[in-house]
Amino acid sequence: MKNIDTAFAQVRKFTLAVVCGSILATCFAVYHSFRLVSEMQARIYILANGKALEAYSSDRKENIPVEARDHVKTFHKLFFTLDPDDKAIQANIAKALYLADGSAKRAYDDLKENGYYAGLISGNVNQTIAIDSVMIDINSHPYRFRCYATQTIIRPTTVTTRSLLTEGSLRSVSRSDNNPHGFLIERWNTLDNRDIKSTNRNH
Repeated sequence: MKNIDTAFAQVRKFTLAVVCGSILATCFAVYHSFRLVSEMQARIYILANGKALEAYSSDRKENIPVEARDHVKTFHKLFFTLDPDDKAIQANIAKALYLADGSAKRAYDDLKENGYYAGLISGNVNQTIAIDSVMIDINSHPYRFRCYATQTIIRPTTVTTRSLLTEGSLRSVSRSDNNPHGFLIERWNTLDNRDIKSTNRNH
């Protein structure tokens, strides 16, 4: 009887150990499967020139500073890159206005009313912009920014360099083809825009 009791206890212990081991193995397998699925979902494959290139997705929080700076740079390049061609000006301004609120539209209307664009066209003037830096404060939403840039205005006889400092805030909106970063510039304002130097063009 003692042998039977001992054997039963051993069988019970063995069975309990097998059950516990099975539970642990199942939990590990489920955890590992979920982690593998998550890793696979974070991978993106892009087809470029017939080749599949692997990319990785990430939380938007990690990319906010980069995307916000690029949004501000894109807007300023579109708004301030002007050629003496009415259609080219309208095309650039139309793209820029998708990235900002009514404050940018008001600035455009003021420039148009004052004959700025007409002067560029009639005077055969080109205007380009180089973004020096964009400072973003992501500690609170909407994100405040300041953009430091340099404008180059090329006239038939002179080249004028101007400093440009603007500020505003960025509000998160839905992404779209016209606004791929998903930000909207609000309360956009020019703080400084003055001549730095002017040089004669050599003909």
